[in-house]
Amino acid sequence: MARTKTRPTARSGPRARRRAPATAVGAAVPLSIVILAAGQGTRMRSALPKVLQPLAGRPLLSHVLELARSLDPAAIHVVYGHGGERVREYFAAEGAAAAPSAPAAGARPALQWVRQAEQLGTGHALEQAMPAVPEEHRVLVLYADVPLLRSQTLHALITAAGDRGVALLTALLADPAGYGRVIRDRGRRIRRIVEHRDATSAERSIREVNTGVMVAPARALRRWLRALRPRNEQGEYYLTDVVAMAAREGLVVDSLVTTDRGEVLGVNDRLQLAEAEAEYRRRRSRELMERGVTVIDPARLDVRGPVEVDSDVLLDVNVVLEGPVRLGAGVRIGPNCVVQNTSIGARTVLYANCVVQNADIGADCQIGPFTRLRPGARLGDVVHAGNFVEIKNSEVGPRSKINHLSYVGDTTVGSDVNVGAGTITCNYDGANKWRTQIGDGAFIGSGSMLVAPVAIGAGATIGAGSTITADAPAGKLTLARSRQLTIEEWQRRRKPPQS
Repeated sequence: MARTKTRPTARSGPRARRRAPATAVGAAVPLSIVILAAGQGTRMRSALPKVLQPLAGRPLLSHVLELARSLDPAAIHVVYGHGGERVREYFAAEGAAAAPSAPAAGARPALQWVRQAEQLGTGHALEQAMPAVPEEHRVLVLYADVPLLRSQTLHALITAAGDRGVALLTALLADPAGYGRVIRDRGRRIRRIVEHRDATSAERSIREVNTGVMVAPARALRRWLRALRPRNEQGEYYLTDVVAMAAREGLVVDSLVTTDRGEVLGVNDRLQLAEAEAEYRRRRSRELMERGVTVIDPARLDVRGPVEVDSDVLLDVNVVLEGPVRLGAGVRIGPNCVVQNTSIGARTVLYANCVVQNADIGADCQIGPFTRLRPGARLGDVVHAGNFVEIKNSEVGPRSKINHLSYVGDTTVGSDVNVGAGTITCNYDGANKWRTQIGDGAFIGSGSMLVAPVAIGAGATIGAGSTITADAPAGKLTLARSRQLTIEEWQRRRKPPQS
């Protein structure tokens, strides 16, 4: 269903209290974030846990963790269940199992993992994390399968809650089917949340829905969670029931309302995952275009990490940028190119169908089509690397050319070198890698094999078709060919004619 706006629009609820700003960063009351990640994800029909399903090349949970860290919380708790050990193994580098002592100011908090042995609902899941949350903290509840929230939205939600209040992120949807409805009284105060399957026909006509994202004080939240009862069709402990408890105690439950469905999109099956991927593409394409990039077709650009751009960059169709990527002024990337963890200098052109990984490319270069730059490729300014060329772990000096059907690996290529078509640096002997040195101004004839370790001197010329196994002196012509021989009486064997 179409979004109401292309940009997120959020506002406080009709009866929202006005408080002094209390964002997570620098707030007087510390913030603990609990990410609920225990769902089985049966609708994915996959052996891979749902929270590890990839969105823009990274697991869903990675996106939510990045968002959580942007809020500078005191602690992040991840409640895991289905496939939990695989999830923890994946994020082992994030810091893991043991609860850390209080981090120093500005330090990145380690993840605290909490197991939900039985999936008994969102309220039960949150309750598993609460013993590790100090009484004086505020708690922000996020979901591992809601990956596209914006940090500014959550900052606004935390501000709406203040130090001791409760605030919900709600959404106005044209089609609210499947979502819990927000029930307000005649004064427009939030009284409770009713899940879709438990709602009456009149309640299902309400367009304001609960996203599940909420902020509440830990002390009160702990009390409300203990009071939850599974009085619903599923026999689950609904976190949403704490809203009614807060209202009965006379608390004003504030809301932040968004009309951006993409921001609160939950991912439960392959269709929703594809929808989230499309939304992510739209968002990143828009960001780049707002920074002056020409994107030929925003629907066919994949940005999977941070991208730094200068002016007048052009990205053609089916480009994949897997970050971090830096694109200098006037860079042009042709169709069907993949660029990973690479810096590209000003005015360089990548022609169609190039794959560039962990490389550093200078200014005014021409790369491709069908070029592969593997990790460790470092190209100076005005370098040409053309059709079906592969360069790995090599430096190529300014103004050098490797134009056709060549492999250059573990090599230092000087400036103003010409490498002819079909040249191969034979850098691997079956056990070890060896380097090749090619001096400034050298000319390597087509079809040459340079068997490393070997050095080609400055200004040297290697005759076409040579196999070079020893150093070639500077400024000289070096050949290594067998004598050409023609056998006059020889005839090619032929198959006998078929009867």
